[in-house]
Amino acid sequence: MVKKSLHNSIYFEEIINRISNLKENSERKWGKMDVCQMMRHCNYVLQVPLKKIELPAINAVFGMIGIMTKIEMQIFNNGIPQNMPTFRKLIINFECNFDEEKESLLNTLNEYRNCFLNGNLPERHVLFGKMEEKDWGFLEYKHLNHHLKQFNV
Repeated sequence: MVKKSLHNSIYFEEIINRISNLKENSERKWGKMDVCQMMRHCNYVLQVPLKKIELPAINAVFGMIGIMTKIEMQIFNNGIPQNMPTFRKLIINFECNFDEEKESLLNTLNEYRNCFLNGNLPERHVLFGKMEEKDWGFLEYKHLNHHLKQFNV
């Protein structure tokens, strides 16, 4: 079973192409966000390893759940369940501009790629604990794939 990673140029380009195929009227299959809000949310999630967004500390129980979730996803290569809760800081519940959000997400993706290529990814994530480069690439791909499937691309 292939474990796709945002660090593999083939899968990075796949994500870029899928984002490019989003339309302003793309309909969601689940959740509350519209396509524009989803792109802003994905942008924010990518800004965490770029150290532009700092997530709040969590208690030890949630920390253990996060670490176990990371391990489970890596072992079984499964996806993210629909309607999973997220950090308040990453929730987008306001209107935004589709074209601006698409451009911004694509720019942040390229910034993330450069961060990875320069070896500047953080060693920890508030929820997932200790992180290696392979963890970042795998989990960021899984997150983007989850939301792009949400909008049928």
